[in-house]
Amino acid sequence: MRVVLSGAGWLACAAAFLLLIQQPISVNAQWVIAMTALGVAAAIYALRLGGTWRFIFLAAASVVILRYAYWRTTATLPSTEDLINFVPAIILYGAEMYCLLMLAMSLFVAADPLERSRAPQYPDNDLPSVDVFVPSYNESSDILALTLSAAKGMDYPADRLRVHLLDDGGTDEKRLSRNPAIATAALRRHEELKDLCRDLEVTYHTRVANVHAKAGNLNNGLSRSSGKLIVVFDADHAPAREFLRETVGFFLTDPKLFLVQTPHFFANPDPLEKNLSTFKRMPSENEMFYGPIQKGLDKWNAAFFCGSAAVLRREALAQVGGFSGISITEDCETALDLHSRGWNSLYVDRPMVTGLQPETVSSFIGQRSRWCRGMVQILLLKNPAFRRGLSLPQRICYLSSMMFWFFPFIRLIFLISPLLFILFDLKIFDASVDEFISYSITYLCAGELIRNYLYGRVRWPWVSDLYEYVQSVYLARAVISVLINPRRPTFNVTAKGQTTDKEHLSELAWPYFAIFGVLLFVMGVAIYRFQTEPAISGMLLVVGAWNLMNLIVAGAALGVVTERMERRQSPRLLAMRKGDLCIGGATVPVAIEDVSLGGAKVLALGPVPEGLVRENARLLIYPLSGGKEIGSLPVAIQSLVTSEEGLGLGVRFKAALQHYHLIAELMLADMEPVREQRSKRRRMRGILGGSLAFIGWGISYPLRAFHHLIFDRDEPKAKGAEPAGLEAAFPTSAPTSSRIS
Repeated sequence: MRVVLSGAGWLACAAAFLLLIQQPISVNAQWVIAMTALGVAAAIYALRLGGTWRFIFLAAASVVILRYAYWRTTATLPSTEDLINFVPAIILYGAEMYCLLMLAMSLFVAADPLERSRAPQYPDNDLPSVDVFVPSYNESSDILALTLSAAKGMDYPADRLRVHLLDDGGTDEKRLSRNPAIATAALRRHEELKDLCRDLEVTYHTRVANVHAKAGNLNNGLSRSSGKLIVVFDADHAPAREFLRETVGFFLTDPKLFLVQTPHFFANPDPLEKNLSTFKRMPSENEMFYGPIQKGLDKWNAAFFCGSAAVLRREALAQVGGFSGISITEDCETALDLHSRGWNSLYVDRPMVTGLQPETVSSFIGQRSRWCRGMVQILLLKNPAFRRGLSLPQRICYLSSMMFWFFPFIRLIFLISPLLFILFDLKIFDASVDEFISYSITYLCAGELIRNYLYGRVRWPWVSDLYEYVQSVYLARAVISVLINPRRPTFNVTAKGQTTDKEHLSELAWPYFAIFGVLLFVMGVAIYRFQTEPAISGMLLVVGAWNLMNLIVAGAALGVVTERMERRQSPRLLAMRKGDLCIGGATVPVAIEDVSLGGAKVLALGPVPEGLVRENARLLIYPLSGGKEIGSLPVAIQSLVTSEEGLGLGVRFKAALQHYHLIAELMLADMEPVREQRSKRRRMRGILGGSLAFIGWGISYPLRAFHHLIFDRDEPKAKGAEPAGLEAAFPTSAPTSSRIS
């Protein structure tokens, strides 16, 4: 009865709220209402109030947004008899209503994210058996050795943990190929990885052919293993020691739990972070999804499998025939199938893996194209709105995640719309300047307040617009291809670990220059018309400002597609632990500050002997808790740097296979320094400060980009294969980079 009364109360409040929203009022009254609501929201935002105030904030901002939606629907569309204006007007209106729908669904998801306590801890004898799957295509053996060593080193009873390498690069089909180059490479890889797995005491699997891509590879692993729980790590996702202790306990408390998903943490910057030099100070792009969004999905039992860094129950997978392979995003599709069967999922917001993400614009676009096509595939082939077994909140959550990927069309519509008025004088927005300011400007302010209030710690102002614009230029084609033929897309791996020896323009850069040029020309036309046509100067000012915003985003994007030099193939993780550096006959205590797959930076805590022998040194490694050394790494001293803290030494590992467990120990035994670094990057930047910084990007980066466009003549030398041009965004075959997932 209490639930019924509560629901009735909410419905009554909602009905009264909507009734008030629809009341016809003057422009001045609208201005007063909007500014009052924004004042309440801004005060809550400025004071960083949470709890009940969070819902008051959302209610106040919603008044402004819904007033705009009602006005936009009832008072701004041109007559249907005027088709020249009405057709583009209704397209723009549809794009805006899509944005409002997505805003409503995102608020439903993220309004009250769930904060989970630590996983229950059980005695070793009570823990279930676990199979760890590391699917691989053509990653190098050093990457695989680190991930497999880290997986083997996880804190879990040894008799209940088995690690499997699932090699899709050495299949029978490849080894027996009629192409001698393919056959030779596959055979060499097959033998190399079999030896690697034997030495690491890991089980090696391959299969007859690459059927159903990653899903087929994982299902092959299922058929050859028996553990009650399945853990999936991408080949470049090395796990921390505590991973199983922080996840497995949940399965013992909920027999209907099929998934525990954890965040993907990346040690290297994506193209935007690298090319705009924001990696060390700005929250990463994935922080928004692996923070408030996944925790919001978790509240509604809708957190879904993200392909890696996750634990799944074999019994649940068996019910649906294993990992789903109809779409090219097998992870979300599998979760949808299991949620519709009544199984539960949960999300643990604790980074416990470190991986690689695409470093170049072309590989980044290629990865997002696959995600985009896969999610649209699921929407068309397994639409959650009509999927039996899902709750209403689960339907909303899945629809929010899938419908988001139509943003390329929306971005392009918003890009083109102001041009229609400035260049062709089309009246696609029938409103006075006063109405536009009192409704539209206040609506935009409310939207930005909501975005910064809910996501400010994980996303700076306007950065979402930049990410979406950069992707939209190429992803619109990806969406169209799926709409035409939902079953056509095929799985393509993402190239990673690519480096270049000089700064250069991406091979995908030309459309961004073309769009920037068009917007700049239109800006000139708007200024000219503003000076010569005073009758429409007010509306030209408004539409010109809209075009200026687009121009600033397009300018910042030119910085993104100007690839900075990057020679380091192995990103470094903070370590903060003690060791000893043995140089000749002397032993120097050191603090190990950061570690990569190839080397480390250490700080000498004692005197360093003169006449340093650089090539024959050893780094002794001790347990985190202290005690006797657990091993030593042969190293070569590469550099010496004196600072206020003391003498820093850069050392290069001269590692053989038997040393990779020590490198994994240094990098992943304690990820607390990494989590602290992630926490420091999660700092909120205010709307004003963030907007000014973004405007600075939009002004300064085009200068750098045009300099390269005019003066660059030599092709950059790249390390690591990278598909060129549109083929990178929509590859038809797998690239040959050594680091992919």
